[in-house]
Amino acid sequence: MPLGLTLLIVATILVLFGIGQRMLDRMRLSDKTAVLFMVAIFVGSLIPDIPLGRNAYINIGGAIVPLILVIYLFAKAGTAMEKLRAVVASILSALGVYLAGRYMPSEPETIIIDPNYVYGIIAGIIGYLFGRSRRASFIAGVLGVLLADLGQWIENLLRGVPSRLRLGGAGAVDAVVIAGFLAVLLAEVIGELRERLQGGTAKKAMIYEDGSFKRKDGDDGGHTGGEGNE
Repeated sequence: MPLGLTLLIVATILVLFGIGQRMLDRMRLSDKTAVLFMVAIFVGSLIPDIPLGRNAYINIGGAIVPLILVIYLFAKAGTAMEKLRAVVASILSALGVYLAGRYMPSEPETIIIDPNYVYGIIAGIIGYLFGRSRRASFIAGVLGVLLADLGQWIENLLRGVPSRLRLGGAGAVDAVVIAGFLAVLLAEVIGELRERLQGGTAKKAMIYEDGSFKRKDGDDGGHTGGEGNE
């Protein structure tokens, strides 16, 4: 079974057992919502690509469902700065994946790892480095893979090179899932490590309620989300 689908199954089981609840809370995702999205991605990836015209296709599990989740998380982003970081990180992530595709060997059998895994890892790392918060990192990781594919297809059209766009299909679901999981995992692990090294989060004097940090007196303390805490 492809690595991306394996990760989905493992993650779904962990969520069902209550693992990762704190991380999901900070992303404003309930257990049921997270499981629903993961199941939808798994099942949707097994459905044939949907034709869009001009030799372009889109996969439900590899593109449509992840995009719906991305839009939801972007709408739930705490501040305008977090949204800006998500946009910038997505562009940089896409650029990283695009460049990797340009300079990696054209014959996949000549490298020891599936190129889609490489693209997912690159998108996830860049997504975290520039997204920083859990939400922005996930958004950047997922969009990085999809935007890179779209950009390559547009470039081929402009150059008159015959090509087929299979957004989220043809194994790209692995890259999308790996990128999203890795970006969030890095934000979670490194964020927790930084909190421990600093002796606690800078928001320890606040309470976390309804997906945002608030002062204990009821005033909104705002949430930067940029220190790996959201």
